Amino acid sequence: MTLAGRVAVVTGATGVLGGAVARGVAEAGAAVAILGRSSERAEAFAAELRRGGADGHAVVADVLDEPQLRSARDAVLERWGRIDVLVNAAGGNMPAATAGDRSFFELSAEALDDVVRLNLGGTLLPVRVFGEVMLAEPFPEGGRSIINFSSMAARRAVTRVVGYGAAKAAVDNLTRWLAVELGGASNGRLRVNAVAPGFIVSAQNRSLLLDTDGRPTPRGENVLDHTPAGRFGEPEEVAAAVVWLAGPASSFVTGVVLPVDGGFDSFSGV
Repeated sequence: MTLAGRVAVVTGATGVLGGAVARGVAEAGAAVAILGRSSERAEAFAAELRRGGADGHAVVADVLDEPQLRSARDAVLERWGRIDVLVNAAGGNMPAATAGDRSFFELSAEALDDVVRLNLGGTLLPVRVFGEVMLAEPFPEGGRSIINFSSMAARRAVTRVVGYGAAKAAVDNLTRWLAVELGGASNGRLRVNAVAPGFIVSAQNRSLLLDTDGRPTPRGENVLDHTPAGRFGEPEEVAAAVVWLAGPASSFVTGVVLPVDGGFDSFSGV
């Protein structure tokens, strides 16, 4: 499970899940580029990692801005000379693209397009920019790895999150396509997989899953009733799956969308 000697780029690293992944990758021994839109937050997180003995460095870019991504890539290459791991953790839902208070027919096409661009485009563009240099020789033992972020909403119809679910379903297909394309271009040494987190409490969904006193809301109870593990997940549990997919321990795994969901995807509800 070691990532010693590897260089990782984590997009969305100033968020809850992306931050847990960046910390997990750093603890496994990798040098980590903290990529986010906020220079202040990225710098603070990178400094925190360095205080803990890790090699963390902040790079600022919007995952939907290709010139910014290219500048970030050049900064990583200038510092470390290579990129071995790319984790596309940037993404999320948007209130304007969420049904519930408004019907599906009342959602604007612009809002739906925005959430698809964030999740699909925000995965596709970093792969185009960083993946290009990840094909370079020499490859480390176990090869290099790209890990995308999918969701349970891609695999099952989850109420409210129509745009987000459609976008993540596209990420699933993109992951498999890239596994074939980049695997062929690298003789199998550049692998592409995804993780599909179940219900993890974050700033975005806390009010939907938990009351102010910390007890599950009716929606939260419904989720737990359909989760054999009987609880919500922790960001560190997603990070552990990413660390495995990033390193040589998973060297014969590619094109996989790995559920980290407490069994949610296995249960029909009956």
